[in-house]
Amino acid sequence: MIRIYNRKTSKYDIEKVAGEKYIKWTYESPLGKSLLELFVKRKLFSKIYGFFCNTKFSKRKIKSFINSFSIDMSKCADSIDTYKNFNDFFARKLLPEARPFDKASNILISPGDGRLLAYTNISMENLVQVKNIHYSLAELLEDNDVAKKYEGGTCIVLRLCPTDYHRFHFVDNGTPLENHFIKGNYYSVNPTALERVAKLYCQNKREWSIFRSENFGDIIHVEVGATCVGSIIQSYCPNKKVSKGDEKGYFKFGGSTTILFFKPGTVEIDEDILIQSSLGFESAVQMGEKIGKKLWIKNDEWWILE
Repeated sequence: MIRIYNRKTSKYDIEKVAGEKYIKWTYESPLGKSLLELFVKRKLFSKIYGFFCNTKFSKRKIKSFINSFSIDMSKCADSIDTYKNFNDFFARKLLPEARPFDKASNILISPGDGRLLAYTNISMENLVQVKNIHYSLAELLEDNDVAKKYEGGTCIVLRLCPTDYHRFHFVDNGTPLENHFIKGNYYSVNPTALERVAKLYCQNKREWSIFRSENFGDIIHVEVGATCVGSIIQSYCPNKKVSKGDEKGYFKFGGSTTILFFKPGTVEIDEDILIQSSLGFESAVQMGEKIGKKLWIKNDEWWILE
């Protein structure tokens, strides 16, 4: 059972997990764990399922998926009948008014829909995956020179479930740089897997880039693939200026994760998110929702820009 903090009600909701029985069997049973290492974590498994989700035969899954997880189609840009296959539906676009956001330069918004964890004053060699399991930023990026610039900074981890809107966006105006690709496995990013696979983010397929934002400094964007994620698609053009809220990219079918790193003295995350993160609970957020504010330096002290 996964409990998620609801910021609107200040209570905890129970997450309805797609494929929960399968995930638990795969990561907890002896036979499942053997199959995981032999086949499920490998590219071929996700490629086969991704291929199926691109066929017309997968279209029949759409209506039952919507009904099972109570997905609000009134917020979607297209009707059910227009989707050619399940991946079309999975990477669905929303109406512009479905995800309003504050355009003020001092407001930090969530890059997407999902469940959010946030950590401040981070140690590059001791990033939290889950309680008592850690990894290093240098391993995640495979670039020590970039990683060391973020010592003492802030990290936000946005976990997207298969039921979520799976497009991710820029949190500020600025210029995104080139994308880096790192090959890896395809473990699930569900908490059940995160609690059992050491350095999971560093083992999975991932992509990263630096976003030179106007108000929050150079932000590292990391997208981590997972089981059955057919592809990570980057929509942006490197070195071309973007606006706050513009689409950066999207995931095809499967759960997945977006991680952002900020340098010290650039951002202050909202207190409720930090408190819940310290207790080990993710906070439910939507793309464009306020999650923090800009910091600025005055007389060698950090101030929150109201």
